[in-house]
Amino acid sequence: MLTILAAGSVFFPGLFLLSKQCLKSIPALRWSEGDAVIVSARLVSSIQAVMASSAGYIIASSCKDIIEDQHWLTSTYIMFAVPYFVYDIYAMFMCYWYKLRVKGHEEALAAPQHMRSAVRSYLRREFLMVLHHVVMVTVCFPVSVFWRQGKGDYFQGIMFMADLSTPSVCLGKILIQYKQQHTLLHKVNGALMLVTFFIFRVLLFPYLYYVYGRYASIPFHMVPLTVPWHCNVGAALLMAPQLYWFSLICRGALRLFTGASRSQRPRAPSADAKEHPADSNALPQPANGYSARSTEPELTTH
Repeated sequence: MLTILAAGSVFFPGLFLLSKQCLKSIPALRWSEGDAVIVSARLVSSIQAVMASSAGYIIASSCKDIIEDQHWLTSTYIMFAVPYFVYDIYAMFMCYWYKLRVKGHEEALAAPQHMRSAVRSYLRREFLMVLHHVVMVTVCFPVSVFWRQGKGDYFQGIMFMADLSTPSVCLGKILIQYKQQHTLLHKVNGALMLVTFFIFRVLLFPYLYYVYGRYASIPFHMVPLTVPWHCNVGAALLMAPQLYWFSLICRGALRLFTGASRSQRPRAPSADAKEHPADSNALPQPANGYSARSTEPELTTH
């Protein structure tokens, strides 16, 4: 068990550092520290998502009895992935820190100048995501590994597959970072994110209730009244943030497909602007694409 935890503790931070170093060192790229940190964090999240989804598919497809059947990969991957959630809290903070450093005048004046105030600002802004990660480590990990006593590996495998939506979320963040909201790739990825998030996160718990109802030969609407109360409470607590994040995705998709994002494209300079160029104190456009007044909210789901 400790060996698997140690492996995860080395793998995810090591992959992040390796990716960041490559993005900064490869001659064809030579990205800045901030760009490399932000993209590397998205890359690690996507790789973890692919690994978790693959493990979930293997587990779920191997369990014929959804309650009694076991698969060795269930507890193994849980222990391997726990360090990821600890690492990701740090990675999200580093992304937040570097984004503060490239924002425009208004936000630059309000940006925290010291690490302690930056941490407080980060925790306020990303409270829900940090809370999600803390609960995954302190509650879901012991429940999944010890309290289940080897039962319900099928359900655990299905829950692993919720991460299938993460790669499209991460790609969307990168496209927004580089101001590619007007591209076809961004629109296709947005549609894919909307569909995968709805199927693999919003419909996840109704599907699990449906499967259990078939297994126990009880109507779907009777399942919440049949399963232990703490199962209902846990499902509700895990589903609530998914519904909130899905509402943010829907708002973003509405703006995207109604053409609101086109208003954020760079406009051609007017004649007046040509005659009166910006003064030397103006902040230059950041290399990573964050504008001085970015109005598009960023989903922080992992």
